[in-house]
Amino acid sequence: MHDVGTTKTAAPAVSPLAGEPIKRGDAERLAGVLKAFADPARLRLLSLIQSAPEGEASVSDLTAPLGLSQPTVSHHLRILTEAGLLEREKRGVWAYYRLVPSAIAAIAELLTPPRKRATRKAR
Repeated sequence: MHDVGTTKTAAPAVSPLAGEPIKRGDAERLAGVLKAFADPARLRLLSLIQSAPEGEASVSDLTAPLGLSQPTVSHHLRILTEAGLLEREKRGVWAYYRLVPSAIAAIAELLTPPRKRATRKAR
């Protein structure tokens, strides 16, 4: 039973650093994803989930390390899931979250200037 969150703010295919102007819609989508990143609690959530033994965690696993209430943690997880950065899988009464590596890699790629990408791939 796999309940994967819907991506409302998928990253655009065109980088703002590609050497051509980014379209307004693409800029808005990218800004939505970056806004999800731009919060200290959300950055910590991504880090905690990535470093969890199974690469996944439930809300109850994350409240104590963050020092935040369950509703607040759930709110941040929802934002990250809607941005396409996390997947949510429901198991019984619990929901487990894991990173979407391809989404994280796509954001990194979009923010890497073309010359740096060529250097990285050549290594």
